[in-house]
Amino acid sequence: MLDTLQINDFLPYLNQTLQIRFRLPDATLQAELIDVSELVSQPGSPRSPFSIILRTPQQGEYYQQAIYTLHHPEKGELDIFMVPIGPDSQGMRYQVIFN
Repeated sequence: MLDTLQINDFLPYLNQTLQIRFRLPDATLQAELIDVSELVSQPGSPRSPFSIILRTPQQGEYYQQAIYTLHHPEKGELDIFMVPIGPDSQGMRYQVIFN
């Protein structure tokens, strides 16, 4: 399923709230999809790479990079690798890259 996702699967949800299920400890947090961006494509790539950035309300804490479950309104539960990229004024940001 992950290899078929496209940027258009996320663009309609920009600035909307999704859910992320983290592990250790097990917690589900609301996350705002704050960015959906196309990345530079390599010739012959099966899809155009893109990234998404999600923001949780966490202040001063974060989950390590790992595979967590993102609930997509249409695609269901997606186990994807997320990387914390640091906080902004509203919470902790996590990036996912699809290439």
